[in-house]
Amino acid sequence: MISISLPPTKKSWTTMSFTSTLYLCPVLDLLLTNVPSDLKPEIRLGLQEALVNAAKHGNKLDPSKSIVVNFSVTEEGYSWVISDEGVGFSANCNCHDLPSEHLPPEEAESGRGLCLLHAIFDQVHWDQHGTRVKLCKQVKNPPKMP
Repeated sequence: MISISLPPTKKSWTTMSFTSTLYLCPVLDLLLTNVPSDLKPEIRLGLQEALVNAAKHGNKLDPSKSIVVNFSVTEEGYSWVISDEGVGFSANCNCHDLPSEHLPPEEAESGRGLCLLHAIFDQVHWDQHGTRVKLCKQVKNPPKMP
C-alpha cells in the first residue's frame, strides 16, 4: 500500500510512505509526476537505486518496515528525502575519486549504487545514521510554480 499526503498550501513538501518492496513502478511514477520528460529516465534510475537500497539493504525487504519519501519541487529544482527503518551504514563514498576500473563490473548485482547516485544527482547527503538520504537535482530552466 502507498500512502501519500498532499502538501500544505504554504509548504512545497509532499510525503509518501510504503512498505518495503522491490515493486517500485507506481512509486517512481508518482515521484516523477512533475519532472520534465527529458530528465525522467536519468532521475528514475537514481531514485530507483535509492529506493532499492532502502528496501533491500536498509529494511532487509521486511514488509513490516516502511520507506518514507519526502519530495519537493522548487524554483531551483527537485529534492527527495528517502528514509528507511534499517540499522544504517557508514555512507563514506569516494565515487568522484574512484577510477572506473575499480568499480564492480556493470553486470555485477550490486556495488555501483552509491556512485550512480553521485553521478545523477547534484547533491547527495546522508544523515549521520545512514538511514536517510537527501537527493537534489538542480535545473537550468526552473519549473513554473503555481
